[in-house]
Amino acid sequence: MRIAFLVAPEGVEQVELTDPWQAVRDAGGEPVLVSTRPGEVRAFHHLDRADAFPVQETVADRAAPGADGFDALVLPGGVANPDQLRTDPDAVAFVKDFFTRGLPVAAICHAAWTLVEADVVRGRTLTSWPSLTTDIRNAGGTWVDMQVKVCTAGPNVLVTSRRPDDLKAFSAALLEQVSGVV
Repeated sequence: MRIAFLVAPEGVEQVELTDPWQAVRDAGGEPVLVSTRPGEVRAFHHLDRADAFPVQETVADRAAPGADGFDALVLPGGVANPDQLRTDPDAVAFVKDFFTRGLPVAAICHAAWTLVEADVVRGRTLTSWPSLTTDIRNAGGTWVDMQVKVCTAGPNVLVTSRRPDDLKAFSAALLEQVSGVV
């Protein structure tokens, strides 16, 4: 399984990138770091700068093929990360293409902002960092306060979680949903 991890050049919550990444790798999958610019992405531990990670592909390079070649998408959180992604038309189109193709998408914490911008939460039930509740409801989704929520009421499976404390359950649900694509 080849899983895209979409992050902005700066602001991803490091543990929300590295924990699911390692879970995919441990399950025999290939995680691929996709961003809006080539080079490196800078992760954060809350508000403190953390490690840098090399970008493997950019959304601009993938604009034509979109989600082609991937089995699923992971959207890590962090406040700044999805706020940047939702202002990038190529990133939004990349996310939307996973839904159009019926491929699993997993988003944690503030990453639901990117889903709202892609207009893919209407009729879906999901969880996120609590401050996104109104945004999700205004976009036609139903927000629930759960460690992990797997929603199948749409063209694809959507896995969501609230915060870093939910990562173990998030990664397990992600792997369960993508195990059928191997």
